[in-house]
Amino acid sequence: MFTCAGAMDLSRELRAVSDNPRLDAELLLGHVLRIDRSALRARPERVLGAQERSEFRRLLERRKRREPVAYLLGSGGFMDFELEVNPAVLIPRPETELLVELAFATLAAQQGKPLRIADLGTGSGAIAIALARHDPTWSVLGIEISEEALAVAHRNAAALAGGNLRFRSGSWCEGMAPESFDLIVANPPYVAPGDPALHPDCAWEPPIALFAGADGLEAIREVAAQARRCLKPGGLLLLEHGFDQRGQTTELLAAAGYRDIEGFKDHAGHDRFVRAFICGTSSR
Repeated sequence: MFTCAGAMDLSRELRAVSDNPRLDAELLLGHVLRIDRSALRARPERVLGAQERSEFRRLLERRKRREPVAYLLGSGGFMDFELEVNPAVLIPRPETELLVELAFATLAAQQGKPLRIADLGTGSGAIAIALARHDPTWSVLGIEISEEALAVAHRNAAALAGGNLRFRSGSWCEGMAPESFDLIVANPPYVAPGDPALHPDCAWEPPIALFAGADGLEAIREVAAQARRCLKPGGLLLLEHGFDQRGQTTELLAAAGYRDIEGFKDHAGHDRFVRAFICGTSSR
């Protein structure tokens, strides 16, 4: 007999590739059995059928090759909802939830007002969906150059968001009218090729969502330049960047004409986000 407890013993095979092999194994087995982790733990004696055992072993082998758990499950959590994810889109990071929370805090006094917000490089739609769910009076536009990623975003929005969210195919601010948005938010690619800080699991994620030129700043340069044209007077830009890119990002924004530039840290204490206003009042 091959039980749930026996399956969990196989988590040791993931020690070389996972920071939490037991959690990975629980998530994979729960996916196979279509039960959550609490139910799995409540019945360690449950016997797996031949097909269940085979499917679990198949997923375990894929994880041993460092394929991310979110891709194996076909979903990843973000804020208070679950998103469909596949190798066409970046897996949502907890750090990016802080970018959304920064947007909420910055716009707290504007809640209930018909703001126009753009999410550049929307990927799975995570940021755009979170913003649209937060306030139905906000009109949110997600822009994405990858048609495969855009298809994922559309499916996620259909399941999770309302009519105040739409998507458009394009590169950064392509197709956006001048001075048409109150807020532009972006988590652009910011990794340089060969960056030793890049996690090995990222090899499975789309390069277009990770890498940005020789110094990792190419996308940030483009976003800073293009968003400047599309923001209303007093509008603001929120950017996620690499842990060692705050100084360079701040310099790029200042050179592009932004002001009141402020940096924010993630939960690990790393510099991770910048907020910048354009001419006009920055009082929110």
